[in-house]
Amino acid sequence: MKSEVKKLGKSFRNWKYFLNLIPVILVIVGNLSGGWFTLLNFTFSFIFLGIAEILVPEDRRNDDFTDDKLPEVLMYLSVGGQILAITSLIYGISTGIINEYWILAAAISTGGSSGTLAIVVAHELIHKKHKAWNFAGRFLLFTAFNPYFYIHHLRVHHKYVGTDQDPVTAKFGENYYHFALRSISGQFKQSMEIETERCKSKKLAPYGLNNYMVACILGYLIIITVCTIILGWNISAALILQAIFACLLLEYTNYIEHYGLGRLDNERVNEKHSWQSDKLISRFLLIDLSRHSDHHFHASKPFNQLLSYPESPVLPGGYASMILPALIPPLWFKLVNERVPENPSLKKTDSALI
Repeated sequence: MKSEVKKLGKSFRNWKYFLNLIPVILVIVGNLSGGWFTLLNFTFSFIFLGIAEILVPEDRRNDDFTDDKLPEVLMYLSVGGQILAITSLIYGISTGIINEYWILAAAISTGGSSGTLAIVVAHELIHKKHKAWNFAGRFLLFTAFNPYFYIHHLRVHHKYVGTDQDPVTAKFGENYYHFALRSISGQFKQSMEIETERCKSKKLAPYGLNNYMVACILGYLIIITVCTIILGWNISAALILQAIFACLLLEYTNYIEHYGLGRLDNERVNEKHSWQSDKLISRFLLIDLSRHSDHHFHASKPFNQLLSYPESPVLPGGYASMILPALIPPLWFKLVNERVPENPSLKKTDSALI
């Protein structure tokens, strides 16, 4: 009897990840209903979950892993969900279901799903070697108007995390607002340089369509132009706004994942160079992104196999409940600075950007 219960508990872990689909379902319902319903996902993801996470306990278990096809099914559903979310936003506005200031609400709610579903799932898929999955990951990033994450995350971030060469690593004492500007501009610049050099090495036009960054940017310009001409500027504005909000959520995630954690250039990345959280809500709504320490320690490991390490620095809350502190720098520093582990090889330097 005990063995059967244990087996059932293991198989249940992969089912929990399907909580990741709740935001996109709320977005689709909101976009097809209009009015106050457009706020469904925003209210759920950024108010309800933030409060609930404080009350819900952690889940540190590492022995509940089981190997089945559920994670793949979730990936398929996530791609389909993102397509429906963007389509429902366009449909809702074009038919008048969403109008006036509710367009702003719908765009932000949709962007919330793009940030917590599309980009998070894309992060998982671009690490896969299978071409179809890799393409699906790039497609999800394309819907969030993010051309640089695919290049920078794989070519720069994982290689230089915790060093000055990685703009995605937030410095000790750096606030979220300064970090977001530095991170986005740094990722964009480095990604363009990488693609330009790649094209040159293959004797291709450095700024032609073989340049992934250039091709994506051109694609965005075409989409926005066509949408503006055929469907109207309000739809184009909504698509851009949802993408901006999604990318700002990505930078929030980047901020809390590595804040203040540095390493020497010749030091191997390990489980101590990323913040970890085992808060149940963040774990399963973000497909274990909060077990980020193990992701950087073993980058090719599937999300449903990531482990919790007792040596990893632990955030005072999960991703859902740390959003408000991250937006209030004095509160963030008060909660987190004392938790930043001492590294005898590196010195903490308070930034003048507090």
